[in-house]
Amino acid sequence: MSLHRLLIDAAARFPDNLALAGPAGEMTYRELDLRADALAHVLSGEGVRPGDRVVIWEGKTPLAVVAMQAVLRLGAAYVPAGESAPAARVAALIRDCRPRVVCADGDRLTALEAIRASGDGDGDGDGDGDGGTGIGGIGGTVDLDGHRELPAGPRPVPVDRQVADGDLAYVLYTSGSTGVPKGVSVSHGGARAFVDWAAAELDARPGDRFANHAPFTFDLSVLDLYAAFSAGAAVCPVPAELAYAPARMVEFLHRERISVWYSVPSALTLMMRDGGLLERPAPDALRAVLFAGEPFPIAGVRDLAAWTGARLLNLYGPTETNVCTFHEVVPDDLARDRSVPIGRASCGDVVRVMRPDGRVAGVGEEGELVVEGPTVMLGYWGHEPQTGPYRTGDIVRVLPGGSLDYLGRRDQMVKVRGYRVELGEVEAVLGSHPQVAGVAVVVSGEGADARLRAFVLPAPGAAPGVLTLKRHSAERLPPYMIADEIRLVSELPRTRNGKIDRAALSSGTTPYGQL
Repeated sequence: MSLHRLLIDAAARFPDNLALAGPAGEMTYRELDLRADALAHVLSGEGVRPGDRVVIWEGKTPLAVVAMQAVLRLGAAYVPAGESAPAARVAALIRDCRPRVVCADGDRLTALEAIRASGDGDGDGDGDGDGGTGIGGIGGTVDLDGHRELPAGPRPVPVDRQVADGDLAYVLYTSGSTGVPKGVSVSHGGARAFVDWAAAELDARPGDRFANHAPFTFDLSVLDLYAAFSAGAAVCPVPAELAYAPARMVEFLHRERISVWYSVPSALTLMMRDGGLLERPAPDALRAVLFAGEPFPIAGVRDLAAWTGARLLNLYGPTETNVCTFHEVVPDDLARDRSVPIGRASCGDVVRVMRPDGRVAGVGEEGELVVEGPTVMLGYWGHEPQTGPYRTGDIVRVLPGGSLDYLGRRDQMVKVRGYRVELGEVEAVLGSHPQVAGVAVVVSGEGADARLRAFVLPAPGAAPGVLTLKRHSAERLPPYMIADEIRLVSELPRTRNGKIDRAALSSGTTPYGQL
């Protein structure tokens, strides 16, 4: 079940199909296969062996995909670094995962060298065979500027190292609660369990065109790339400069004839609110819209359902499990006053809802979602392996029939004037108002001074009054869960992965434009 066999097999079956398309450039499966083999030989010459890590610091370009596939063919694991990540953060990532090689363009390699020269790289220079030389533990570098064109000369010898299901395929760095990034280590078997499920659920076909909105550092991109490769379909990367330019994203959706769209709800909300998505007929090619990463206010889901007959699927799972549950939107969901359910287990995983007293929750009860199965990560790089069930830290409620409602993070459970409040539930109720496109709730103050502050993004053309929103909340929540302050904003700050940046809202470091 190696991840890289998906591309190799697709190149054999569909050599002339487009593997990559869009503004960043096109590449057929034959070309992608050839270039991955060529770069694999270069990396092998730099000493890359099975089990090594290779950092790839490149934009959302075809070359980044070539590099990822080249690394996998050697039995090594790729570690994508964010396109816009500062060099200091990439250096910290390098110190943690100790890659054999770093692949980047000349300017980025120069920036890393400057850090090393300043003494901040912490390279120990021991040459111990697991990195330890060069910039903070790098064994070597490959300047990607020299690999942006098809290689000249005869076709390189194909590279296809055998790997086991449990071998490391990639490491994705996420923000850690301590402020130190954590490397989520994913195996070939874990990735394939998710990809194979997704391809089957979506009935992926050679004629499909998958939009790739998420950066390669975000687990959403795994579906875009590999579900497409499994069917010989095309991947259409959304360039970083378009990713949150709503009108340009809408144009991208139509121009590239996207059939499968997958993004965080924030991106879809922007497209509806500011990009004119709903003002044009849905593209004929569009047959599935997937969203994940954060709750989607029900008003936005209703608008999407009215706009397109495409399947709407809510996928759930932390990076540590990729996707472990899913739910397809049905008409009954649109009558609810809260976000659509996260549904049932997928990908062969088993999920349980554990009450604080250690018992499994029953219908109507809530508890922490616990996951075990093939998609669960190997562990955090450099830490003890993940063994046994993974505790997500997410609080859910069991619905009749066994489906699950997402309530929020365990660490979003706060005490306000002595009452336990789940911020996700407050957000879901405010988000159910038809004039609300997005919402985030934070707590300010402590003890008796604790207050709930809600930041509300209005729907296109709407300007809901504060009293209206408080009345809407009062009809659905107990008094202690009604936001003390509601502020209308022109935008909600986001992290690099497109999720709402709650830390920025809590700290007040982001300006809030009054509408």
